[in-house]
Amino acid sequence: MKSVVIQQPEQLAIEERPIPQPQAGEVRIRVCSAGICGSDVHIFRGHNPFAKYPRVIGHEFFGIIDAVGDGVENARIGERVVADPVVNCGHCYPCSIGRPNVCTELQVIGVHRDGGFSEYACVPARNAYLVPTRIPDAEATMIEPFSIAANICAQVKPQPNDIALVYGAGPMGLTVIQALRGVYGVAKIIVADRISERLQMAQDNGADRLINNTNVDVADVLAQENIRPTLIIDAACHPSILPQAIALASPAARIGIMGFSSEPCVLNQQSITSKEIAIFSSRLNSARFPQVIEWMTEKKIHPEKLITHSFPLEQVRDALVLFEQDQKTCCKVLLSFHQ
Repeated sequence: MKSVVIQQPEQLAIEERPIPQPQAGEVRIRVCSAGICGSDVHIFRGHNPFAKYPRVIGHEFFGIIDAVGDGVENARIGERVVADPVVNCGHCYPCSIGRPNVCTELQVIGVHRDGGFSEYACVPARNAYLVPTRIPDAEATMIEPFSIAANICAQVKPQPNDIALVYGAGPMGLTVIQALRGVYGVAKIIVADRISERLQMAQDNGADRLINNTNVDVADVLAQENIRPTLIIDAACHPSILPQAIALASPAARIGIMGFSSEPCVLNQQSITSKEIAIFSSRLNSARFPQVIEWMTEKKIHPEKLITHSFPLEQVRDALVLFEQDQKTCCKVLLSFHQ
């Protein structure tokens, strides 16, 4: 089988590898499509501190179960499934309270263990979620990205009367915008980004107010319009954003952080406590796949709006570079397998 392997940073190869055999408790997925994420690019460039090399990347993938290991029912063969990349121990404190995404022994498929940019991939059977036939293959591949939005939303608990401010109109910001609009019915969604084309995508996905903060300050714009956001989502994660978000937020607001920067930022405790602001961080997803599958089945979200490009496996390098460099026309890039 063909597998996309990052042998070392900046060294990508499509290797011919043996088809893996599922171990006890595992299923083997014949991969149909996979999505490119920023973390895949980071591993390729050597910027992911968690990755070990060589590594088959890819944690957003969909396919058909074609083999099962001991302890897994043969009836699962033939299922259309999407793989949750979070592999947890099941017994540590985070796992015991329903937070497997921060398991003390966490392994992420495509980061700590080989992923789905391969013609076949084995995953724990419990990580392979059945996809209803009404969800097309390409859209099924988007379940994992939307699970990230589901996870942060589960923490900040959007309400219909919220005034939401979303920093960043990249793929993660856009999934959040869709969830805020289609699932939670948030009253007003404001989006800040420095790329006008991305802001147009934000509007197409449900944003009400757009702010291009290349030459204007978000704080000045909101002050002029007398807006105090009650919910702020940081999907850009520049060190300057969180201090500004705290300053802009309404009393009793919630702030959600969807990623991280290794650079420090300085926070004012008084501005947090005086307004009793709640700050939430989010990593991966905590078993949100069934929730997202339900959203898609009920057409509350529209993943097809985010898919802008598709490449065959053999053009994976071109696909990674496009995703990395073309932030004006590119949102989600899918790889196709077994054509």
